[in-house]
Amino acid sequence: MKLIFKGVVQGVGFRPTIYRIAKKLNLNGYVLNKGSEVEVVIDKKKDEFIKQVKDHLPSIAKITEIIEKNDNRTFDDFKILHSEKGERQSLIPIDVGICNDCLKELLDEKDRRYHFPFTNCTVCGARYSLVKDVPYDRERTSMDVFKLCRDCQQEYKNPLNRRYHAQTISCPKCGPKYNLYDKKKKDLGEKHAIKRFANQIDAGKIGVIKSWGGMHLCCNLSQISRFRGWYGRPQKAFALMVRDLETAKKYANINEDEKKKLLSKSRPIVLLNKINCEEVSPGLNTIGLFLPYTGLHHLLFSYLKSDALVMTSSNIPGEAMITTDEEAFSIDADIYLLHNRSIPNRVDDSVVRLWKDNTFFIRRSRGYVPEPIAVSYNNRILSVGAGENITGAISHNKSVYATQYIGNSKYYSTLEFLEDSLNYLIKLIMKKPKIDAIVQDLHPGYDSRKIAKKFSEEFSVPLFEVQHHWAHAVSLLVDRNIKESVVLTLDGLGYGSDGTYWGGEILISNFEEFDRVGHLGYIPLLGGDQATRDPRRLVFAVFKKFDIEKFFTGDEASILSKLMDKSPQSCSLGRVLDTLSCYLNICTKRTYDGEPAMKLEKYLSVGESKYSFNSEVKNGVVGTIDLFRQLDEMINKPLTEKEKADFVFSFVKTILDDLTNIAIDYTDNLGIKNVGLTGGVSYNIPIVEMIEKQVEKAGLKLTVHNQIPNGDGGISIGQNAIIGNKLNS
Repeated sequence: MKLIFKGVVQGVGFRPTIYRIAKKLNLNGYVLNKGSEVEVVIDKKKDEFIKQVKDHLPSIAKITEIIEKNDNRTFDDFKILHSEKGERQSLIPIDVGICNDCLKELLDEKDRRYHFPFTNCTVCGARYSLVKDVPYDRERTSMDVFKLCRDCQQEYKNPLNRRYHAQTISCPKCGPKYNLYDKKKKDLGEKHAIKRFANQIDAGKIGVIKSWGGMHLCCNLSQISRFRGWYGRPQKAFALMVRDLETAKKYANINEDEKKKLLSKSRPIVLLNKINCEEVSPGLNTIGLFLPYTGLHHLLFSYLKSDALVMTSSNIPGEAMITTDEEAFSIDADIYLLHNRSIPNRVDDSVVRLWKDNTFFIRRSRGYVPEPIAVSYNNRILSVGAGENITGAISHNKSVYATQYIGNSKYYSTLEFLEDSLNYLIKLIMKKPKIDAIVQDLHPGYDSRKIAKKFSEEFSVPLFEVQHHWAHAVSLLVDRNIKESVVLTLDGLGYGSDGTYWGGEILISNFEEFDRVGHLGYIPLLGGDQATRDPRRLVFAVFKKFDIEKFFTGDEASILSKLMDKSPQSCSLGRVLDTLSCYLNICTKRTYDGEPAMKLEKYLSVGESKYSFNSEVKNGVVGTIDLFRQLDEMINKPLTEKEKADFVFSFVKTILDDLTNIAIDYTDNLGIKNVGLTGGVSYNIPIVEMIEKQVEKAGLKLTVHNQIPNGDGGISIGQNAIIGNKLNS
């Protein structure tokens, strides 16, 4: 009997598990890697064998399918055979934090891997970030230049050893090494490099650390102000890597689900309700924390006096993360801790936020990519996403594979990263590269379209456009495996099919079409993108409708007034939130994407519905401009923080209730039992809970994301599914 195991079955200890079970059951035959599947031939006890395999599956292995075929060959033993080329339906394992067994070795003075930062085995360590090709064997990883010593060779060949065929196996004798460098690129040597780096960080230096899938910039908490000035990020939140879970509790309130996520094998950054550390995330009620996930991180904290480090991706904001030493030195940090293993695939840290039983992916990357997501179509679709915070995606054999987080497509390095990542996925999942169609966003100004056009020409296939918010809605349908929903698509800006900028939409959506049945009223974007960068222009535009001038006077006001009828129109909820934030002097200057709206969440989380607004809804359009007039008339004195919070809550709730009620009415008409919620605004938990309360009051269920990013990181999957279903019908 021949059994073909498909799934995450390479580089995860799957073959030695098969070997041990076969030996235990006295079976004859063989096991081998074949492309990205595992082939097993056994002579008897098929059902018992399969049960044993499922019961003893390695922690990061995953079986998606078992194909049975007749095979009457006879064998006199059970062996592990050398890999062969075969079907390339890639399920390369994710990068996984160091396991407890390896951590014990790392800290055991008697172990030969004592203080070796690259310690790993078949169930932990870097995977996706260092794989160059499949099948997953050492010669196709960035470990290929490190030749195994005799001791590692013996472990590698012993089927009973937990490092049997661990492709990234190494030790201090034969593995990669860390060296310390100063800001002038001077090599300060390998000896005690990690300890000396830790001492420099404790002393207040800004450092660069080379990790698995890229570089981190780091400093201790006392240096945040200097770090912000040096890095040019005056307000944006930074993530903290903390020593352990107990340390994390000093900085945030952590529930059981959040604790599990922090300790999970993927070790993402988890967005939590912060206790203190205002300087880490100014104006926000959340903080991003994560735990050490590599041997290096554990060693670093064993030397550090600090129990928490600012740890952020080393890159120019929006551009691709740095992966080479030369790029690192261009940053002009104080101290560098760099290893001599190359990084074939840059992979940023993943960022998640939990709500009830749901995981909201803000950034889906390390620890989750390249896990596939099931779809209903067989077509090979390549989609390039939107403009900012993008991913690309490729479908094949009823699965869609999203790239890791890419960034902002307006930067050349990020476009290169997008193209390289898509080419890499093609190489992993297809024996012969073949694409049926390319998909891009409808927005004519998105630079990601350049990559779409390039792939379309390369493969000589059609190039399709998909409206931004329909892609958002369908990404939610794919995420939850549903066919149709009335979806609130709430975000910053997306190019609408009518030439205006959407972002406060109600779409009846399925995979074939969408119907826009409601939206917010329009606000002029004075100067286009400039209004997004300067929220004072939004406030000016709103109040100019009532012949009131705010924030600008004289010549500036005159110029902006002339733009009122010429500027693009936006019905985005994100822009309404920006306007509210600016009007109330919560955030009048945007220093990073989404800042004014994000800083409202702190107020929404403590506010109450104490003020009444008379909203106007006509033909599915929810008026917002007159709400600002009413707000202005209500406020006749300086506000306390609590009063400000109550105004914010009351104002936002009025808009959300109107939008949600329209959605509810359409569910009744169509017999749909759920209301969907997607888009960047849906990361805001108080907003999610306001909508849920209204939906549940109507006896319906609120459907939210769980495995595909709510924001623009999920657009590529929505695009992919729309065209995949179109070509499959």
